[in-house]
Amino acid sequence: MTTITDRLAIAQHRIAQAAQNSSRRAEDIQLLAVSKTKPNSQIIEAYHAGQRRFGENYVQEGESKVNALSQEFPDIEWHFIGPLQSNKSKVVATLFDWMHTVEREKIAQRLNEQRPESMPALNVCIQVNISQEQSKSGVPACEVLALADKIALLPKLTLRGLMAIPSADVDELTAIQELAALQSLYNELAQRFDSVDTLSVGMSNDLELAVAHGSTMVRIGSAIFGERDYSKL
Repeated sequence: MTTITDRLAIAQHRIAQAAQNSSRRAEDIQLLAVSKTKPNSQIIEAYHAGQRRFGENYVQEGESKVNALSQEFPDIEWHFIGPLQSNKSKVVATLFDWMHTVEREKIAQRLNEQRPESMPALNVCIQVNISQEQSKSGVPACEVLALADKIALLPKLTLRGLMAIPSADVDELTAIQELAALQSLYNELAQRFDSVDTLSVGMSNDLELAVAHGSTMVRIGSAIFGERDYSKL
């Protein structure tokens, strides 16, 4: 039986191989274990296998997990990677280390206002709708720099980079075009802001292609924890 420890090792090997194929260093690409819908016991198992970065998509579930695990495992780095309504921003502002899905100035302002003075600045990424799909969240590429300028003025936030979910089930040429456009936008952002060092893109099905186009953080869920049962939410 394949364990979470085994699957983490396989994911890290894929990252290392993808980095080598792209003439990059494997240590420059971080693995974010997406633990949404999974029990705390599986997070703990991954933790004991050496994983420290975990991503959550749902506010209430993420709040429960952070509150349950942070005291015993204070070095876990919690990333919020789902859509966020403004009336729930306080949970993310007070409990999480990273927020990947900033797409509106209003959300950024609320996170800044609600971030406790006692905590380090909240690391944020702007979510880009690089595929221009109406069904997807994120700002259009043409609006990224303007939003970044506004985030940079908020003292309790640190702009770290971009996050995107490219199109699924498209031909390789389309996928490459989207990732190349995202990489170009990220490079432009990094030239403008010294704090920018993170391109959060790539999942189980497109990890290798994402790494080839500059990803510094890949988000892997089911390939580590197994398929999800959304009926338990």
